Amino acid sequence: MFAAYAARIDRDQPLNGLELGERPEPERRPGWTTVTVRAASLNHHDLWSLRGVGLGQERLPMILGCDAAGIDEDGNEVVLHSVIGQSGHGVGPDEPRSILTERYQGTFAERVSVPSWNVLPKPAELSFEEAACLPTAWLTAYRMLFTNAGVRPGDSILVQGAGGGVATAAIVLAKAAGLRVFATSRDKGKRERAVELGAEAAFEAGARLPRRVDAVIETVGAATWSHSVKSLRPGGTLVISGATSGPNPPAAELNRIFFLELKVVGSTMGTKDELEDLLSFCAATGIRPVIDSVLPLDRAREGFEKMAGGELFGKIVLTMS
Repeated sequence: MFAAYAARIDRDQPLNGLELGERPEPERRPGWTTVTVRAASLNHHDLWSLRGVGLGQERLPMILGCDAAGIDEDGNEVVLHSVIGQSGHGVGPDEPRSILTERYQGTFAERVSVPSWNVLPKPAELSFEEAACLPTAWLTAYRMLFTNAGVRPGDSILVQGAGGGVATAAIVLAKAAGLRVFATSRDKGKRERAVELGAEAAFEAGARLPRRVDAVIETVGAATWSHSVKSLRPGGTLVISGATSGPNPPAAELNRIFFLELKVVGSTMGTKDELEDLLSFCAATGIRPVIDSVLPLDRAREGFEKMAGGELFGKIVLTMS
């Protein structure tokens, strides 16, 4: 079957390790099922995999891709939860949880095999392309907002780095939940798009906000960390799920954190139950993932290049037919 896969690890030039071509069909395992993929979406996790983060040389070649929507073996339209082993279903009792492609072949292929427990019904209201955007970036944003930030309608948040998958999802979800949203981006066009999606205002990175916020949604890391801490009200919460600009900020702002009793919460992905809630939330409210572009699988390299260059707003989706 045709697939996009990591053939080599290259920490400096990750796209050098990306190959497109024929790969073996998914192997059958007890408790697992094979899904015919209709659409899959790109994540920064796929670029990190090509750099060898979470993916060892001994596991190559590895089909990339965490997220997908498709048709299961019984003809049902489904969405995949991409955290494997979260509850022990489908793997050994001593195996730690992992994201698809860290241990098992991924979704950038015509077919993918996952534990049966990881398959959820796709709401009829969502297209395959829309549903394929939800399991990683949108689920991450959902958990950051409603589980780890603990925000309520009427609260205010700052979303750093508008344009990325998680940040875009956070803006849309927060607006739909009745939150006041501020956003930042270095790019004027992305700031304008953020406002169109529901942000009350969007500012250049590092700009002073009209007011301090209840929570910050942080995925950028080193470049925005100080601004994130300074933007919080006393007792506010900074939730971080990524560090695309680097993990070591020049100033940790520890004095401010302890003096204002700020909370710093790490957040990774989400649970199957949270994904089910997210799917229902999208179906009930009419909100939909922001899709930057849709490409056939044989043009996957274009999508990777666009994501690596930061020239996107929303999700890049690959289709299999």
